[in-house]
Amino acid sequence: MTPPPTDYPLQDTASQDWDSSLSAQLYGINAWGAGYFGVSGDGQVQVNVEFDGKPVKVSIMDIVSGMHERGLHMPAILRIRNLLDHRVEVLNQSFARAIADGGYKNCYRGVYPIKVNQQCHVVEEIADYGRRFNHGFEAGSKAELIIAMSQLRDSDGLIICNGYKDAEFIELGLYAVQMGIPCFFVVESLSELPIIVERSKALGIEPLIGVRIKTTVAVDGYWSQDSGDRSIFGLSTAALMRLVDGLRDAGMLHCLRLLHCHLGSQIPNIRNVRSGVLEACRFYAGLVQEGAPMGHIDLGGGLAVDYEGARTNSTHSMNYRLDEYCANIVESICETLDPLDIGHPVIISESGRATVAYSSMLLFNILNVSNTQPTSAEEEPPEDCVETLKNLYDIQARLSTENFQECYNDALFYRDELRELFHHGTASLRERAMAENVFLQVVHRIAAMLPQLKRVPPELQDLQEQLSDIYYGNFSLFQSLPDIWAIDQLFPIMPIHRLDEKPERSAILADLTCDCDGKIDRFSTPEGERNVLPLHKFTPGQEYYLGVFLVGAYQETLGDLHNLFGDTNVVNVSVNPDGSFEFAREFQGDSIADVLSYVEYEPKQLQENFRLVAEKAVRDGKISVAQRSQIVQAFRESLHGYTYFENH
Repeated sequence: MTPPPTDYPLQDTASQDWDSSLSAQLYGINAWGAGYFGVSGDGQVQVNVEFDGKPVKVSIMDIVSGMHERGLHMPAILRIRNLLDHRVEVLNQSFARAIADGGYKNCYRGVYPIKVNQQCHVVEEIADYGRRFNHGFEAGSKAELIIAMSQLRDSDGLIICNGYKDAEFIELGLYAVQMGIPCFFVVESLSELPIIVERSKALGIEPLIGVRIKTTVAVDGYWSQDSGDRSIFGLSTAALMRLVDGLRDAGMLHCLRLLHCHLGSQIPNIRNVRSGVLEACRFYAGLVQEGAPMGHIDLGGGLAVDYEGARTNSTHSMNYRLDEYCANIVESICETLDPLDIGHPVIISESGRATVAYSSMLLFNILNVSNTQPTSAEEEPPEDCVETLKNLYDIQARLSTENFQECYNDALFYRDELRELFHHGTASLRERAMAENVFLQVVHRIAAMLPQLKRVPPELQDLQEQLSDIYYGNFSLFQSLPDIWAIDQLFPIMPIHRLDEKPERSAILADLTCDCDGKIDRFSTPEGERNVLPLHKFTPGQEYYLGVFLVGAYQETLGDLHNLFGDTNVVNVSVNPDGSFEFAREFQGDSIADVLSYVEYEPKQLQENFRLVAEKAVRDGKISVAQRSQIVQAFRESLHGYTYFENH
């Protein structure tokens, strides 16, 4: 798939009839969608898949209809298996092209870091599709190593073991080596070396050893502290020499075959990548000169995802394409090692985010809207009202484009003055309500004037945001989108239908949790980051669906049980060449009983406890036996229901 160009201007839509192409520009889907997503002529978001060069498009709303028919309701994670497969394929093919074009004399071996998304069906799909490319796994714990050893489909695929390792961890990896699986122990700390030496000699299995080094290149982006001298991972140069000497003393220097260097996560600037690889290659050459056979260089993660579609070096974007990334790595290795007559190593990368992000999206429906729209008011104030309220009415009557600044200042003053009168008991509750409503009428009229002005005063530039609606979504930010709360991550968010209509409301999003942090008020647009999202008018009784895209990396793994909202429904869909699609896997989200068991409640005991409470209510004459039966049944059904809002 060839992503479309992103340097298009956003058209002036003020005097045009609205259509789907304008919605595509408004939400930037042709930029951040990387060719995988688009908008149909009838206003629905589509998934784009290619089969032998032929594009196939499937409406997400058609998939949602199929979900509802199967009893899988909102919110839900939708995974498109074709996109996951394509990401594995395009990563391997891009490196293959760079290797061929650069005359590189070795190969590429990708490994998927399981921590990025440990869900079984994700790992299984990567293992199944990745076997044709010898795609392996990276494991940072014993649990992840067990996954890797059981799921790897190809004996030429690598397993890279990072993180701190105890004897059991090392034994597992040694058994993998014994079975013919290339399983590398990447030494993170010198304390691991004696355990590796002792266990390998005790079992009579020679280990494959790698070493993680610290580089001095500090990368751009949110995770800049992952790199440089203060990185919490990797050996210093002095510690690296002690490792080499220790292996030589143990007669195992020949086991040192891999250099690991994690340049950083979500690296937005290609210059950081090139600088980091050049420095890593110097370490690699030094280890070869020390007598280690080497043969593999692992450059860790860092391949970014352009969540904004801006193609810049901002934290949530990237100023390079995949082909450029691969070519820079290949060229940098050749540039360093060729003059030293050192053979080209196997190139390894641990690209997790770029592999899985595109394949998953969170879908949810809007439940309700809170807005600042004023109600209609009497043209004249009541005769016996306080003078301050009369002043507000006067401002409303004389407001124009010539005096809007003065009227805004006066309206703020009189509104605040009436609030003070109310606090002191001088103004009534009804007068305060009337004042608030008139004030809203004034500021809404001023906000409508602003687009017509050549210059907007600084204090009024965010007036539209202050008047924005709150759209309440059927999801938990902390369960499904924790990075928004934790690290201010931006994800593309947009309606998945009605895109042939002009979205005329400005809104922020709130979730179901009883938490002031359970909101989204930062959004990516083609014009830069904004604090409101354009949305369509919400009509109660009519479903309105939003999608949060590119959420395949980390979100499910990091999600928590805030307010005991559990895992959502999950659907894995495969698109067919004829445009049809199959529900390949379905996973019901957590029931209330499930999440209660996670926090050590026993659902059966809860039922029994409640039965006793209901029985006491019968004895006390508060309910009848028939009512008791009905109440206990409702309790039992709720216990096994979805943790999210359900329409009945």
